[in-house]
Amino acid sequence: MNKRQMADDKLNELLNGNTVYAETEELIRLMNRRIESHELDITVDETDIGCWFIPNS
Repeated sequence: MNKRQMADDKLNELLNGNTVYAETEELIRLMNRRIESHELDITVDETDIGCWFIPNS
């Protein structure tokens, strides 16, 4: 599965109120772009090995 499809799938999970995890810089960048374009209220918890994206609603 390509990174864009993975980001789309993770965005759908966020839209459904689920927390998602991204481990690569490219996937994190794609997720941030999608979150901004959808103006989602998300908390990003960055770790040394990836990021958790947590819905705030």
